[in-house]
Amino acid sequence: QVQLVESGGGLVQPGGSLRLSCAASGRTFSSYYTGWFRQAPGKEREFVANINPTGSGIWYAGSVKGRFNISRDNAKNTVYLQMNSLKPEDTAVYYCAVDRVYNRNPKTYDYWGQGTQVTVSS
Repeated sequence: QVQLVESGGGLVQPGGSLRLSCAASGRTFSSYYTGWFRQAPGKEREFVANINPTGSGIWYAGSVKGRFNISRDNAKNTVYLQMNSLKPEDTAVYYCAVDRVYNRNPKTYDYWGQGTQVTVSS
């Protein structure tokens, strides 16, 4: 079993940056694909980014490509999401989750964190 805890959310002005962290417990974390998802009020949970177990494979949603950067440090059991050039439409609760394979469907992921709020507003 894997337990996930997100942190790093907050209020930021448009154009600003935040770095989210997803800290995991469990010795098998480094064998999982880790995804970031987000959910805005009244909307479905959507895929943001994913990184494979070694960090050699990375995927992004088109809406964040070029602005967000996902990375991982398996020695620290942590995955990061660096978010730059933030826009008001990036406002959402951000979640990390793990799965045994790469996919963008949140319904297939095995374990989830509790989420961290990101608000982009002037």
